[in-house]
Amino acid sequence: MPTAQTRFRGSAWGHTVFALVLVAAFLFPLYWMVNTSLQPGQALLSIPPKWFPTEPTLDGYRAAFDTQGRHLVISLFVACGNVVLTLALAAPLAWALAKFRLRWAALMLFVLLIVQMVPGIVKANSFFTLYSELGLLNNTIGLMLAQSTLSVPFAAVLLRAQLRDIPGEVIEAAALDGAGHWRTFLRIVLPMSRNGLITAGLFAFLFSWADFLFAITLTSREAVTPVTVGIYRFMGANATDWNALMASAVLASIPAAILLVIAQRYIAVGVTGGSVKD
Repeated sequence: MPTAQTRFRGSAWGHTVFALVLVAAFLFPLYWMVNTSLQPGQALLSIPPKWFPTEPTLDGYRAAFDTQGRHLVISLFVACGNVVLTLALAAPLAWALAKFRLRWAALMLFVLLIVQMVPGIVKANSFFTLYSELGLLNNTIGLMLAQSTLSVPFAAVLLRAQLRDIPGEVIEAAALDGAGHWRTFLRIVLPMSRNGLITAGLFAFLFSWADFLFAITLTSREAVTPVTVGIYRFMGANATDWNALMASAVLASIPAAILLVIAQRYIAVGVTGGSVKD
């Protein structure tokens, strides 16, 4: 008769195997993307398909750099600009909502949540009409402003939850030392909320990097086209060039993957900040 320890070990092995199968299923599209990007174009038509790149080639990556290099730089510029804009607006707003007794604080929180629920296509059409009048179509700054309507509300709600945990004694001590609101915010509040700022900035970058709807609505010139739209148009013109298409997708995934790996230890703390109270 199996003991409790034996049953526990068997259950642990079963859970481990199930988890490995689940992870493999989730990672398979990523593996197939890399595998396809390294194979010659004609190898993709072979039956059965090749599960490993037995004759690897970098032709797809050369074509991807030639066609998508400019778009990658544009996406990086827009995403970094969106991060700066998001943190510059969301951090002071979150601090005001967290620590100051404002009559309209609850209403502002409600508005921030409602803004996030507005369908993207509605925002995109509205911005197209507005930008047509302001001359901001095919403009990277205009694209940053549009994308910030997604990232600023999210970042403000996220940061507010963490900023509420900053002890009031620290703020009072700064006031006794003669620090004003802005000096306290810049010198004390921001350093103490580093995890939340990194998390909010990372999500702002990912929102912008993966944006397709605003990008395809507000840009039409190649000189200001982000990589998501660049890959979409490249796919339409080169529907059979799968190794170049997959190589473009791999290149577009690398910046986000690197940031996630670097910032993962900050994300868990930043997301759960404010969820536990003494």
